Amino acid sequence: MAEEKKTKKVDELTEEIGKLTVIELSELVSTLQEKLGVSAMPVAAAAPAAAPAAAEAGAATAAATQSVVMTDAGANKIGVIKALREINQNLTLMDAKGMTETLPAEVLKDAKAEDAKAASDKLTAAGAKVELK
Repeated sequence: MAEEKKTKKVDELTEEIGKLTVIELSELVSTLQEKLGVSAMPVAAAAPAAAPAAAEAGAATAAATQSVVMTDAGANKIGVIKALREINQNLTLMDAKGMTETLPAEVLKDAKAEDAKAASDKLTAAGAKVELK
């Protein structure tokens, strides 16, 4: 019976995780790796080398992440709002509009460098000014 509850709980978690965006999944993985002290290393790694390798993987992950901060929404706020909602599909129209009015606004936090670059390109193409940190 305990296994049935565990399976149901895992199924519920899997369902919720399936609803996350790619960026949110990336944040979830990073958070879990930090909280649990694990990394996405192959299981075949030797035990004594695992601790230094995990520290290196954590440092590489931290170095490969960037935050996207919008500093100016520009003249085409509608285009910027659309871009914000493409980047983060969980943003409501009002949330995205609020971000264009409350600057600077952090669009992405600790995202992969390629995701941050893509988000920056979308916002820049829409007329916004952004900074990668």
